[in-house]
Amino acid sequence: MTASAAPSAPASRAPLPLASGCCPLPLLREPLTATQAADLARNLKALADPTRLRLVSMVAAHDGGEACVCDLTAPLGLTQPTISHHLKILVDAGIFTRDKRGVWAYYALRPQALQALADILGSSPQPPGAAADC
Repeated sequence: MTASAAPSAPASRAPLPLASGCCPLPLLREPLTATQAADLARNLKALADPTRLRLVSMVAAHDGGEACVCDLTAPLGLTQPTISHHLKILVDAGIFTRDKRGVWAYYALRPQALQALADILGSSPQPPGAAADC
């Protein structure tokens, strides 16, 4: 058995820097900054593709919660380069981790990534003047 490398993440962008401290980004309580809007758009764009949505579902449901490209080509009916392209987008957005083992790369969902998006999009508006919970 070989030692696994650390999961990769894009060096220039931290994955989903949309939550701070105990509270999610107050999307409906105050305007987004340009950086927050760009980060949120990047993550939403990564998920706004039917193939990538299927990949998220398939990897999350796969045995052990991780899958190799070779596990995904037949069910999706796509070539390995096409699937690898979609997986790279999901890794760059911080939605998946990538763990290289020998010549194979295994992908796993970062549950906190989807939870951060759910927290941001599902936050309810506060009445003007209401105190935040945190």
